[in-house]
Amino acid sequence: MEKYNKLIAVTNRHLCKRDYLEQIKRVVSLNPKSLILREKDLSKEEYENLAKKVIDICKDHNTPCFIHSHTDIAKKLYCKRIHFSIPKLKENRDNLDFFNEISVSCHSLKDVEQAISLGATRIVLGNIFETPCKQGVSGKGLDFLSKICKSSSVPVFAIGGITLDNLYDVIEAGAQGGCMMSGFMKI
Repeated sequence: MEKYNKLIAVTNRHLCKRDYLEQIKRVVSLNPKSLILREKDLSKEEYENLAKKVIDICKDHNTPCFIHSHTDIAKKLYCKRIHFSIPKLKENRDNLDFFNEISVSCHSLKDVEQAISLGATRIVLGNIFETPCKQGVSGKGLDFLSKICKSSSVPVFAIGGITLDNLYDVIEAGAQGGCMMSGFMKI
């Protein structure tokens, strides 16, 4: 499934119409670039239990899995990939040596510069288009994406309203690819 290999799958179990772990298996069978285990509303214990299962599924399909914000859980499960918001990155700035890959959500050039200076190895930039996930927030558009991509020394992936139909446009604007939540969780 080559058309999915430029996309990062971002999880949200509330969007699934089938069993969550079955959905994850379905998603990683499409060969996405990676998967970010987002599930921000779970307790630490619930997140850790879920992460163990999702990491195993990802390993079975050679899909890199990024833990969302929980450095302690990532270390305990020996997952050397982490995804942060800018505030969480700042909070963990002295606790990053363990990680091979550090993905950071950014919303401005200032965010991107700060993320890179603190060790980001990839940027998730949004929101590029309008999306139901961010009700009432206008998309920043392809010109914004292009400007950021030209100034970033690390790969940039667009997020916010990304679909297979507009993926080519974000790549043309300079992004390495895009991030998709609904498209993967409802497939």
